[in-house]
Amino acid sequence: MKRGGFVYIMTNKRYGVLYVGVTSDLAARVSQHRAGKGGEFTSKYRCTMLVYVEEFPTIEEAIAREKALKAWKRKWKIEAIEDQNPSWDDLYLKLLA
Repeated sequence: MKRGGFVYIMTNKRYGVLYVGVTSDLAARVSQHRAGKGGEFTSKYRCTMLVYVEEFPTIEEAIAREKALKAWKRKWKIEAIEDQNPSWDDLYLKLLA
């Protein structure tokens, strides 16, 4: 059985630095970012807020979407975030609920 995947965007503040990532375990990966252990980029820029999430049935689909999002202009990423999460809430808190 294939495992699903998630594409997500982390930031340090509203309209701040944006990081696009992919994972099969969203809660664990975001916890790593929040602890400063998610990677050099997110640690350096303190990207600890989860502001955008897309779920896919397979990790391969999630990886393809991540590559597409990374190629997007910043403006398009911000529009996608605001369509899904207009107030830029930290969605990680909803993962824990």
